[in-house]
Order: sequence, then C-alpha cells, then structure tokens
Amino acid sequence: MNTMNYVRLSSTTIIPQPTKPNLLIPNKPKGSWWTQIFDPGGQFIARWNYMFLIICLNALFVDPLYFLVPEISRRRSCMRSDYGFAAVITVWRSLIDIIAFIHIFIKFRTAYVAPNSRVFGRGDLVMDPRKIAFRYLRTGFAVDLAAALPLPQIFIWFVIPAVQNPSTAHANHSLSLIIIIQYIPRLFIIFPLNQRITKTTGVIAQTAWAGAAYYLMLYMLASHVIGASWYLLAVERQYSCWKEECAQEKNLSNPCNRLYFDCYHVHEPGRDAWLKQTQVLKHCSAEVSPVNFTFGMYAPAFTEGVTSATFFEKYFFCFWFGLKSLSSYGQNLETSNSIGETLFGCSVCLGGLVIFCLLIGNMQTYLQSTTARLEEWRVKRRDTEEWMRHRQLPPDLQDKIRRFVQYKWLATRGVDEEDILRALPLDLRRQIQRHLCLALVRRVPFFSQMDDDQLLDVICEHLVPSLSTKGQYLVREGDLVNEMTFVIRGQLESSTTNGGRSGFFNSITLKPGDFCGEELLTWALTPESNVSLPSSTRTVKVLNEVEAFALRAEDLRFVAKQFKRLHSKKLQHAFRYYSHQWRTWGACFIQAAWRRHKRKKLAEELARQEGLYQYYEHDDGSGENDQNVQHLGATILASRFAANTKRGISQKEGVVSPASSSLKMPKLFKPDEPDFS
Repeated sequence: MNTMNYVRLSSTTIIPQPTKPNLLIPNKPKGSWWTQIFDPGGQFIARWNYMFLIICLNALFVDPLYFLVPEISRRRSCMRSDYGFAAVITVWRSLIDIIAFIHIFIKFRTAYVAPNSRVFGRGDLVMDPRKIAFRYLRTGFAVDLAAALPLPQIFIWFVIPAVQNPSTAHANHSLSLIIIIQYIPRLFIIFPLNQRITKTTGVIAQTAWAGAAYYLMLYMLASHVIGASWYLLAVERQYSCWKEECAQEKNLSNPCNRLYFDCYHVHEPGRDAWLKQTQVLKHCSAEVSPVNFTFGMYAPAFTEGVTSATFFEKYFFCFWFGLKSLSSYGQNLETSNSIGETLFGCSVCLGGLVIFCLLIGNMQTYLQSTTARLEEWRVKRRDTEEWMRHRQLPPDLQDKIRRFVQYKWLATRGVDEEDILRALPLDLRRQIQRHLCLALVRRVPFFSQMDDDQLLDVICEHLVPSLSTKGQYLVREGDLVNEMTFVIRGQLESSTTNGGRSGFFNSITLKPGDFCGEELLTWALTPESNVSLPSSTRTVKVLNEVEAFALRAEDLRFVAKQFKRLHSKKLQHAFRYYSHQWRTWGACFIQAAWRRHKRKKLAEELARQEGLYQYYEHDDGSGENDQNVQHLGATILASRFAANTKRGISQKEGVVSPASSSLKMPKLFKPDEPDFS
C-alpha cells in the first residue's frame, strides 16, 4: 500500500512528505481547495463533522413533517394535501441534501490511516486519491448516497404531476413509503458520525450540560417522529373506514365512489346526490355515539379536530402525543384489534423503553460529572469528621481543620492542579505557569526589580500554590525553614524575640507582595550542598485566609543559582530593602546609634556645664557676675541630679547581672547576607 507519514501545515490541509516520519513538507505548489487532501484529525474535519451532525439531526426532523401534509376537511368530508406546506419542507430538505452531497465530496478528499501502520502512535495516512476513493466506495458511499438523494422532491414535483388523475390517498401512501425507506439510511449515518467525532475530540459535547441537552434533544426528536407517524396512521385509519363503508353501498341508486373522498374531485357528477343518501360519513365519524368503527388509539385525532386544524396546532398536539406515549412506554394507548395498530403500539412501547433508558442513563452520567467533585468532597469531609471524633481531637483543633477543608474547597473546587500540570508536557507547563503566576510574581516588590524574563519564567515554573486559614502558623521561631512564601492575598503576622531574649519583641504585618522565609535564600546560595536547612528567626502566623505561592527548598536552591546572572549590587540592595529581617536589624541599629548619639551629646553638655561651674568658683565673685551665677544655679542642680542618677544606675548594674537586665537593650545580630557574588 502506498502510504506516507504526515504533518499538519494548516487546520484544513495536509501534504505528504516522503522522508521524515510524522512530518509533511510541500512537494508541489498548493492547488485549489477542491484538490487538497484533508487530514481526518485536523481542525477543519472536526468542525465539519460537528456541523454535519447538526445537519443530520435537521434531516431527521424534517422528513417526518411530510407526514403532516395530508389533512381532512370537515366541511367537505374529504381528504386533501397541503402543498404550500409541502413546498416549504421541500426547500428546507433540498438545502440539507446539497450539504449531504458536499459531505460526500469531502469524504472523497479525506485521507485515512493505513490499518497495517497502527502499531505505534496514530499510524500513517494514505494520501493517494484513488485509494481513498476506492476505499470509500467499498465502505460508506452507498449509505451516504441513499441518504442524500432528493427522492421526496422528485416524487412531489415530477412523478405526481406526470400521473394521470392521481388520488390524494395514493400520493400520500407513495410519499410516506419513500420517506420511511430513506429515513433508514439517514438514521444510520448518525452512528459512524458520532464515532468519528468521539475518536477525534474524545466527546460529543464539551460540557456536561451540553451533553445532557444533546440526549434530551434526541428524546424529543423521537417524540416528534412518533407523533408524526401517529398522525399519518390516523389519516390512513379514516380513509380505511371510508373504503370499507363505501364497499357496502354498491346497491344504492347513487353508488359510492372512492374519488368522492378526494377534495380535488368534489365536483364529480353524482357526489352531491350521494351525500344526501349515504351513511358512510356517519358510520366513520369518531364524534358520534355509538361509534360503528373502532378507531383505537387514533380517536383523539378526530375528536380533538387535529386532522383539520392549522399546522402549529396540529404539530404541537402530535408532538405532545408522541412525548406522552414515549414517556409512558405506550401504556396510555388503547388499541383496536387491527394488526397494524397493534404493531405500532408495540413499537412505541419498546422504543419508549429503550430511548427513555438511554436518556436517563446518559443524562445521569453527564449531570453526575458536574457534581462528582462535590460528592467526593462530601465523602472526604465525612471521613475527616469520623477520624477527628475517633482520635478525640480538641474542639478548637477540629474547628481549624474544618475551616481549612472548607477554604480549600472554595479555592480549588476539589481540583488538584499539580496532578493536571504533571500530566502535561514541559513546554505547556511553562506556558501555563507563566500565564498564572507572572503577573502575581511581578506584584512582589523583590521580584519586580528583576528585568530578566528568563529568570522570572524559572521562578514561575517552580512556584507552588499554598492556602492557609486563620490562626495557622506557617513557621515558628527556631523551626527549620523548608520553603519561602510570597503572599498574594491575605495578611500574616511576623514576630521575633531575637532568640528568646527578654526585653525584645518585634512584630510586623505581611501584606500582599511581601514574603517570608528569606533565611532559606542564604542557605540556597551556600556553595556546600550538605548544609542543613536554616532555622527560622521569626514566627509567622496567619491573620486571615491567605493565598500564596511557595518556593520549596530544593526548588529555591535551583532558582537561587540563576540569581547570579543579575548584578550583585542591585539584587543585594533589593533584598536588603524588602527583607523584614534586614528592616528590623536596620531599625534596631539606627535606634541604638541614636541612643549612643544622645548619650554622647548629654555627656558633652554635662562636661561643658561642669567646666563653667569650676570656672566661676575660681572667679573673684565681682558684682557683675551675680546674674550669671544665678543662671548657673539651675544648671548646677541639674548636673548634680544627673551625676546622682548615673551613680545609682551604675550601682544597680553592679547588683543585677547583665543577662537579666531589662534596661539594657539586647544586641540584635546582623542577619546573614546571601552570597550574591
């Protein structure tokens, strides 16, 4: 077999390539669209199959409308055909038939996979137009052609006018037979079409509600077919009664003629005289009592005046009857002893049972898929409640667990994002992570200073979503830090006692854009690989529900190595500015320097005042200095008070150990600085 591997150059066409596997390169200039070979798995064929499925459903809906063409005139007591309505149906059906022939042409130009190449992967496409045409002629061409032939149009507009004096009953019988015969291939082409769509896209409907609506539409279509068939058989039942009664009036002076029941022969000679003496119309009326002829399940068509009603009244009554009969499995039908009527009732009963089970089963499958996650979450929540009661957890801890489970459900709806991403190729994972995280990463001031897009992509690739509830501790002071957290929503409280030293407490609030766990960055940039995880210098507590992204230890080590691409001074300054450890250390450093400066200024002022005091003591005490001495009185008293205070503090420091002193500010050690060089 002449086979070639292929590649898609567009969504509609494929071109053979003889050398490389699974690729296609053009070996000749691209021709017209009708000379192209289409890829059966391409986007064009997938869309065309969906569109043609809708066309096929329209065809299954249009054909039974021909059953509503015959009607019975109550005023003239005859049968006629609504050719105006038939013309509308014919135009509608002609458009469907044109699309069906286009579908046949497309199948002649659609490649297929060679059966002997399906060892691995999709297999090889057969690109030879002759082989494609030969295979299609041997498989599905006959059915597609039989479904696409415009037989009703030919019969209505060509055959009936060519017949001399055709009766309405004969025309209706012939048209109905043609519709029923052609309805079979039109129904059969639905099944391989559904199979091709499922094979290409995986499912018929992309959403659960669309799938449920699709099967509900099929159920309503079956009700439409049952209702239209019931109406046609009701008209046939009325005509059968007329024929039976007419056969019994051969001995009258004006014998009965079957042409009298055709509205196009109401002006036949002798019909008016026959109407005055005949009992056919009375015996074949379902509205009189007692009824001489048993109409069975078709009686409502005459008692409700359906056969002589307008189109919409006729259609909706027939649809309601078909829907009611199909839903009740035919239990509402009261049949007569007619074999045809009994067989029709049996087909309604069996068809209703099968179609109703198909509808309920598929709708249940589709609708359960929308609540499957919710039911799974309810089961997990029930298991969690039973486990907490079995382990006798305290009530406050149980409340925290319930809040976390509830918040996680509201945030993720039971979808495990990591499992979904893990099943995708690396390139798709990178694109998805960039789409989801890049804007959030740029909101973090530390990352916004970076202008390396490749580095930001690496960061986005390794970020992991994290959810936390109120009252939860991300890390406690002294615990090992295993991840660096970047806040997206919510608030955290970060506090430290500087290793448990008395007299020191620092607390700040982390808001969206802040981060914690920066001790891990120093560890990640350490050249030695066997260094253990660092200890946290702060306690981080969740103030309200927090959504964040986390960089785990090993991922951060990988990302931190990429930091060396940046200018060290720029990143060092950004890290110092946005790190709360460095901010705390800087604030304490400035505060200590300011206190040293104040003590130094106070000591200099005291020294200066004491020098002035000694100077005036050695002075001769002249009168011109009396005023200056008075001004120095207060200064001398303040100097002595300061000296006494300093002496008392020194004595107290000698009694109390420096370690337990609460007056001396404990020294805050400078944070370890990452090696950005």
